[in-house]
Amino acid sequence: MKISKIMLYHVVMKLKAPFETSFGKSVYRHGVLVQVFDDEGNTGWGEIVADEGPWYSYETVETAIHVVRDFFPLLLKDKEINHPEEFFDLLQRIRGHNMAKAGVEEAVWDLYSKNNNEPLYKALGGIRDKIVSGVSIGIQPTINDLVKVVGSYLEKGYKRIKIKIKPGWDVNAVEAIRKEYPDILLQVDANAAYTLSDIEVFKKLDNYNLLMIEQPLEWDDLVDHAELAKMIKTPICLDESIKSLHDAISAFKLNSCKIINIKPGRVGGLKITKEIARLCNEKGRGAWIGGMLETGIGRGILVASATLPGITYPNDISGSDRYYEEDIVEPPWIVNSDGTISVRNKPGIGVEVLEEKIKEKYSKKIIEINF
Repeated sequence: MKISKIMLYHVVMKLKAPFETSFGKSVYRHGVLVQVFDDEGNTGWGEIVADEGPWYSYETVETAIHVVRDFFPLLLKDKEINHPEEFFDLLQRIRGHNMAKAGVEEAVWDLYSKNNNEPLYKALGGIRDKIVSGVSIGIQPTINDLVKVVGSYLEKGYKRIKIKIKPGWDVNAVEAIRKEYPDILLQVDANAAYTLSDIEVFKKLDNYNLLMIEQPLEWDDLVDHAELAKMIKTPICLDESIKSLHDAISAFKLNSCKIINIKPGRVGGLKITKEIARLCNEKGRGAWIGGMLETGIGRGILVASATLPGITYPNDISGSDRYYEEDIVEPPWIVNSDGTISVRNKPGIGVEVLEEKIKEKYSKKIIEINF
C-alpha cells in the first residue's frame, strides 16, 4: 500500500477528574488523532500521545503536527509499504519525535490489519484474548481521599493499583493504603521526582512489599538507577528513561532496572514495542504496557500491545470510563469483573471510530496532509 493522505485532529477532552503527578495537574487532555488513507481510500487510525506542553516529554501537540506535516511527506511520498514494520525504517532520517512517529505508525498498523481482515493483536503476534488491567491513581487532596479512591477501583475489579508519588507524598500514602489493603498488588510511580540523596525514602518504601517503584530518578538516567538498584530491595521499573530498543539493552547491561514500562508512543511505535517486549522475554526481565490518558483509539493500540508474549505484569490500561465521560469509539473499552479487558476480534483495533463526534465536539484544529 501507499499512503495518499494523513488527517490530524488536535483534540481537547475534559477529564472526569483532574489527574495530578509529580510534574503537574491535568484538567484537559490534549492529543492528536491520526487518520491515514491508502491509495485505494481505505483508512486506519492512531493516536499521538504528546501533551500541550513539554512536561512528560519534549514533544508537544504542536511539535508533532509540525513534524508530521512538514517532514513525513518528504520521506513517505510514493513509498510502497508492504508491512507496517517497514514504516519505522522509512523515517530513520528524523531523529527523535517518537510520539509523532508512533501515532502515524499505529494508524498504518490499523489500516494494514483491516486490509487483511485481521485483528491488530493477531497481526502483532499477540497470544492472549484478555489482558490484565491495572489503574493509575494521581495525587489526591488528602490521604483519606486516596484510600477511598483506591477502594473504589478495587470494587470495579482492577487487579493492580499504581499511585503517583512525589517528595512529601510517598511513604505516608503507601502506609495508609497498606494498612487498609495489606494484600493488594501495589506499585508507585515517581515520574523522576527524586535523587539518590532520597535513599532513606526508598529504604522505607522497601518495607511495604511493593511490586515495583517506577522511574524514581532523573527522566533520562540509567547510571544512577543502577546505583539505586544496588541499595534497595524493591524492583526498579523504568519508564521515561527507555526511549528505544538501545536504551532497553543498555539498561539491562547496567542493571538499571528489572522491569520496563513500555509505552508505544514513547518508544516510537509498535515495531519497537514488539522488540522491547521480546528483549524482556529473552532476558527474563519484566514488562508491561503503560498508558498516557489515551482515547479509545489509543486504548485499542495498548490492548493489542498487551497481548504480546513478553508482557508479564498488569498493565496501565483501564476502561474508557476511567478518564472520560464519553469515548470517541464504539463500543467503549470496559473492564470485566475479573479485572481484565477483552481483546476485540474485529479487524484492526476492533472499534468504530466516531468521526463526526471527533470533528464536531472535540477537534480544536484539523490538518489535512495530501501526498
